[in-house]
Amino acid sequence: MRCLPGTLLILATIISLIVANSPLGDSYHHLLSGINLFGNFNIHMLVNDFLMTIFFLLVGLEIKHEVLHGNLSSLKKASFPIIGAIGGVLVPAIIFLIFNSNTEFASGVGIPISTDIAFAIGLFMMLKNKMNPLLKIFLLSLAVVDDLISILVIGILYSSGIKYEFLIMSAIITGLLLIINKKKINKITPYMILGFILWICIYSSGIHATISGVILAMSIPSKKFINSKSSVLESLEHKLTPICNYFILPLFALVNTAISFGVSTNSNSSMTLINGIIIGLFIGKPLGIMLFTWIATKLNITEKPEGVDWWSIFAVSLLAGIGFTMSIFVSEVAFGYSAELVNISKVSILIASVMSICATYMVSTVINIYKKKSAIYINSSDTKSMA
Repeated sequence: MRCLPGTLLILATIISLIVANSPLGDSYHHLLSGINLFGNFNIHMLVNDFLMTIFFLLVGLEIKHEVLHGNLSSLKKASFPIIGAIGGVLVPAIIFLIFNSNTEFASGVGIPISTDIAFAIGLFMMLKNKMNPLLKIFLLSLAVVDDLISILVIGILYSSGIKYEFLIMSAIITGLLLIINKKKINKITPYMILGFILWICIYSSGIHATISGVILAMSIPSKKFINSKSSVLESLEHKLTPICNYFILPLFALVNTAISFGVSTNSNSSMTLINGIIIGLFIGKPLGIMLFTWIATKLNITEKPEGVDWWSIFAVSLLAGIGFTMSIFVSEVAFGYSAELVNISKVSILIASVMSICATYMVSTVINIYKKKSAIYINSSDTKSMA
């Protein structure tokens, strides 16, 4: 079941690509962006600005849970994936800026820094017979930290024309959320009502509205109250996980991967953008993760997990090159003014993600075969020595 969200994302992507490049393509794009549901909100905006806020709420809850009770709860547990995540963000960003620092595409620096949790974990489960099972927690922790950094980047780089009156109102709502947290109110409803008001205020302020989901997550009580089987945080996370995995993320893929390959684009003038995204995700991600964790281990800043070798870590680090959901989301935010640049960015993300998936499969297969042969050789050597 763990691989089902990744499977649904793949299916939604394939369906979206087929429809967008069929005779129904124009009607499909009109349905997504040309029909206003209420105000100026169309289906595309509803998914990206509102439903993705719910996804970011879940991500925020997962981050908070990991920090308080999980694999980020102690420095010893957290240092290895945190250092890996930092490397997996900095190196792709540097690679992207090497290509694009003096171009109009520089604002897309947030595109190659993200890892898609659903896709990465889903594919890990699909390849679980070839991957070291001890590294699933490492990948999950790395992706969680990666998402936290991506959220900060979205909040800092992609907010414009800030209206401070709505920002002040957002601060007041945040204060109210903290107050009801201190009052130990263990009902989800008050948090959701204030969270919706917070979303309206932040959306109106000019800061990207998805940040409201993370702020709301930080205010959700994490302690169990008397006569409660679970905390509000655990209860809400349990309710939101299937909604996000089986509805919001596949719907996001349907809406945002409707790439029209027949649309004429000047790829020559956009080669730096294409190279920055593909090389940043496919090479920069695993390179940054491996380089930073290896150096930190050599300097005794952190420790490699027991029972894990560097080749197995490399196989998992390749999965981090699957940016997909987060990368596509950032491309929509960074280049919202140009449908052509968004289209080019999405194609580049898809190419990098497919390359990362293929590389992961090949590397993990080779490692698995090598380990089996080594085990057979060791067993035969032991048998001969006993004889």
